[in-house]
Amino acid sequence: QGQLVESGGGLVQPGGSLRLSCAASGFSLDYYDIGWFRQAPGKEREGVSCIGKYDGHTYYEDSAKGRFTIARDKAKNTVALQMNSLKPEDTARYYCAFCTGSHFDFNSGGQGTQVTVSS
Repeated sequence: QGQLVESGGGLVQPGGSLRLSCAASGFSLDYYDIGWFRQAPGKEREGVSCIGKYDGHTYYEDSAKGRFTIARDKAKNTVALQMNSLKPEDTARYYCAFCTGSHFDFNSGGQGTQVTVSS
């Protein structure tokens, strides 16, 4: 059975950048809308960004607009989330997931990857 595998998290200072990657095990991401959600300790899960499978239409949560960019790499069968100008409030565990616009299947996430923004 296929699964989504996240990587690329880490510790970064405020204002820094990270690039998260979502890979698919056993299936092609080309046929799915794919996105990222996050969960910080004690907080609800929050959809961050989603990219459509056909036209590449993108969705960004308000706080991500202008700072985060989602993109597909079809050759590598991955979806990346480039995160710039990171803030402490971006600290969370980030998960790759199936999505449609602003709606996310939170149960489809993998193990996630931790992003910590701190000086």
